Amino acid sequence: MKNSCRFFENRECEYYPCHEGIEEMNCLFCYCPLYRLENCPGNPTFREKDGRKIKICTNCTFPHRAENYDKVIEILKKS
Repeated sequence: MKNSCRFFENRECEYYPCHEGIEEMNCLFCYCPLYRLENCPGNPTFREKDGRKIKICTNCTFPHRAENYDKVIEILKKS
């Protein structure tokens, strides 16, 4: 997919690829805008540290898949 307002891939990033298993990584949502949502559509795991619940998104690729752009935007509109 070509870089656009809906998709951006930065292969020059020192962290690229930040997730394995995606051919085309959408870097537009480098920091996941859904991180603050406990019930996001991705597949995060949670762990407890110092009495706090921490969301771990290391294995989640939901916001980095080009086909999920519209879904991310719709969720943000509702929240």
